[in-house]
Amino acid sequence: MAENPDEILTRLPARLKQARKERGLSLEAVANLSGVSRSMVSQIERGESSPTISTLWNLTRALQVDFAGLLEEGDNKDKIEVLRTTDVPSIDNMGQGCQIKILSPPEEAGGHEVYDIRFEEGGSLNSAPHTRGAVEQLTVLAGAVQVVSGGADERLGQGDTARYAADIPHSIASIDGPARVFLIVKSA
Repeated sequence: MAENPDEILTRLPARLKQARKERGLSLEAVANLSGVSRSMVSQIERGESSPTISTLWNLTRALQVDFAGLLEEGDNKDKIEVLRTTDVPSIDNMGQGCQIKILSPPEEAGGHEVYDIRFEEGGSLNSAPHTRGAVEQLTVLAGAVQVVSGGADERLGQGDTARYAADIPHSIASIDGPARVFLIVKSA
């Protein structure tokens, strides 16, 4: 993100106008969606007025764009963010005989989390309830696992997928040897 306030003020009007046009919205439509007057939206897009944080927040919400993304340099559409396997963060102190790699970005913590979990033979991960309404979706990439969610209990083999409540005690355990799973945790 740019450090110089003058660079931000120079870039912001064009970025707002671009976001509006990409969504096929008129000035009037943005005004109605944001609660910011049509004339103020126009002045901001032309660089004749600097929006307050509140106004900018309302505009970004109406345009469904990321507030910080408007201020970043360059075109993020022509970019691929890569996290090499050696740089993937892992959790090694949870569960027994399992390694958890965190694949989701840090800003997704508590929202939509993605994990690659490898279990040694007999490895397990017992989880306390997550936030109310949380669910997990697990796909077995290799081996076999047993998934328990509350009183429900299922055995899964390679290629099987299970969806279950994660706002109650739940667990995953390898059966008949090592296993690897892809896990998505979605909080409500």
